[in-house]
Parts: sequence; structure tokens; C-alpha cells
Amino acid sequence: MAASRAILFFFTLSSLAAIISAHNITDILSGFTEYSQFNSFLSQTKLADEINSRQTITVLVLNNGALSSVTAKHPLSVIKNALSLLVLLDYYDPPKLHQISKGTTLTTTLYQATGNAPGNLGFVNITDLQGGKVGFGSAASGSKLDSSYTKSVKQIPYNISVLEISAPIIAPGILTAPPPTADVNITALLEKAGCKTFSSLVVSSGVIKTYQLAIDKGLTIFAPSDEAFKARGVPDLNKLTSAEVVSLLQYHAAARYIPVGTLKTTKDPISTLATSGGGKYDLSVTTAGDSVTLHTGVDSSRISDTVLDSTPLAIFTVDNVLLPTELFGNSPSPLPAPEPVSSLSPAPVSLAPAPAVEAPSPVAASPLAPAMETPMGGPADAPAVEAEHSTSDKGAGSHVMVSAVSAVLFTWSAIVISSIVLS
Repeated sequence: MAASRAILFFFTLSSLAAIISAHNITDILSGFTEYSQFNSFLSQTKLADEINSRQTITVLVLNNGALSSVTAKHPLSVIKNALSLLVLLDYYDPPKLHQISKGTTLTTTLYQATGNAPGNLGFVNITDLQGGKVGFGSAASGSKLDSSYTKSVKQIPYNISVLEISAPIIAPGILTAPPPTADVNITALLEKAGCKTFSSLVVSSGVIKTYQLAIDKGLTIFAPSDEAFKARGVPDLNKLTSAEVVSLLQYHAAARYIPVGTLKTTKDPISTLATSGGGKYDLSVTTAGDSVTLHTGVDSSRISDTVLDSTPLAIFTVDNVLLPTELFGNSPSPLPAPEPVSSLSPAPVSLAPAPAVEAPSPVAASPLAPAMETPMGGPADAPAVEAEHSTSDKGAGSHVMVSAVSAVLFTWSAIVISSIVLS
């Protein structure tokens, strides 16, 4: 009996530890406007996911001004490496910084853990300087302590510590490393993924050059499959002008790196390469479980597969061609709309004189009522509205469920511990 209680007690403490130790760097930094760019790049590079997955970690943050020296001149892949060097795989709070054994230490970073750092370039030197200052620099031989501790931002002992430093830590060669997508052949990847029609269009229109120029700062492509172009309702592209075809193809790409995990949590509209002063050309996103759907205002399309996900480039296949409202209106119809006047009521010639000869009456007016309704009226749109509410309700319900589960675990743990102590 005692053994059973001991086991139950152990699992109770484990459950509590799992709940208490959870942290979210994005949520922590969201309350500080001075770190908004740093927070944004953690999400864009997926470093936020890496940070949140580790139990003990220290994040050295830079304010927007200090970060700009790296982000303004370098591609996203380089920015990711530079930020990885600011994520320490150990817990350092202000007291620990000033109690470093022998005044200096080398600590491992997330950059070292990637395997991309040769030698000891993935280590950071932390030195307690005179006058209470703490310096940071690359562990590479001859490197200077170009950065210093500024202030504490947030600590959850001994899980995560967030500290502000004055400047980036630059390891030799980290800013000149070639991006991993330098040799990526976009058209070859699209063709292999079953998007030959889309690939041919981006090449013939010249849009492939726009894609290639955008990669360094981040690019996400939503490529319709070959079957999507054959689907009923897809407009005849031969009837579009060259400029309209370019806008349509640019609409299928966003000028930033958006991995699927980020797509699932995106609430704001996504601007595309077609976005300009002449139109929004944006996309909205809904999520149901693992399914992600893009909405244009004209149609919707599910993301069906991931072709490539490597900072700074993501390529996904989608089930349907994305039709922007700026080109195709709010409710395009591939088939001619039915004419309700001729099919639902007598010819206008026989009905028109009626009000002039006879006094108006409910009986005389009733045949005209169907003709006043449009075939795209409220009842036809209702299911789509209900579907959107359903998706939103599911998302809200999931948050409520997580909170409820956490509350139950805490309550149950307290009861179990109390019973063990009393017995």
C-alpha cells in the first residue's frame, strides 16, 4: 500500500513539475515593445519553438535598435544563426552572473547544438568584469567582449531566464555563412511535388525572379497542384492580361518565412507579394486540428503538403488555386447565373400593366416576390458562415479545455498530497 502511495506521489509531483516548468518565450516578450523585433524573428526562424521545448535555458535579448545592426543587412538564415548564439543552454540570472567561478566561463549555445558551428564557435564567453559589469563575447580565440549585461527581463527559476544585453555577440564567420537555400531550385521542387502547371506559369511570367530575390529575407510559397488548375470554376487564365497573371502568381507567395506551426497560430491577415497600394491581396487563415486552410474572400484552399521547410524558405502545396478578390470579385461563378425572372415568373410584358390597371393587392404582388430574390441570397451563404463560426468555436474550445485540464490536475494533485500526508 505504501509503495502504491509512493508511486502515486511521484507521478503527482511529475505532473505538477511539467505544468509549472512550461514556458513560452513569445508570451514573455509580448509584453515588452522594445523587444518586438527580436520576438518576431524568434517566431520567423522557429527558434521560439526550440526555446520552448527546452527545460533549462537563458535568452539574451536585444532591443529593437541593437538588433537592427544584424537584421537590416543579412538574410534570415544568417539572422537565425546570430540569434542562436544568444540562446544559452544553461540558467543564468543576475546573481549567478556575478558569482561565476574564477570570474569567467564558457557556455554552450543553441548555435553549437545545431551542428553548424565549427570548433568552439558555438560557445559564448561570460566574464564578470570590474565594477559589477558582466561582458559577453564569442569563445573564439582573440574575440573581444563586445556586449555587456544591461538588465534582467524575466526569470522563472530554474527554468528560463531572459536578460538584456547591449549588442549582438558575433562569432567569426557567422555573418558570412552562405544561406542553406542558396542552391535550391524552386521550379524543380515544384515539379517534383506535382505542381508542373504552376511551375511553368511562374517561369513564363518571370515571377520566378521575384521569388528568388525575396528568399534572403524570407519567402513562403503556396503552390496549387496540377489538379487544382483542372478543377471546375478555375478562371481561364488566357483571358487575363499579363499583369493580372503576374498578380495572381505573386498572390501565391508571402514575403516572409512562415512555417506551418506559425500558420496555425496566425490571426492577422497575411500580406502577399501582390500586396501594394492598389489592393490588399491578403490571405486569412483558419485551423481545425492539424488542418490549415487559406481564405481569399473568393475561395478557400487547404494546405495539403509541405514541399520544403528550411529557413528562410517554405513551400507548401494547396488543393485549390487562390483567387484574390481584387481580380475576381467577392463571389465569382464559373457558370452563367440563372435568370430568375424568366424561370420563376411570367414574362414582364403580361405583369407590367397589372399595377396600373388594378389596385395593388397581396395576390397580384405575390408572383413578383421570387423574382426580387437573387440566387446568391442569404440562405445560400449561410452554411459558409456557420462553417467559419464552427472553426472559430473549436479554436476557442481548445483553449478552454487546456485551462480546465490544468485546473483539474492542480486540484487532483492537492487532494492526493493531502491524503498521503494525513495517512
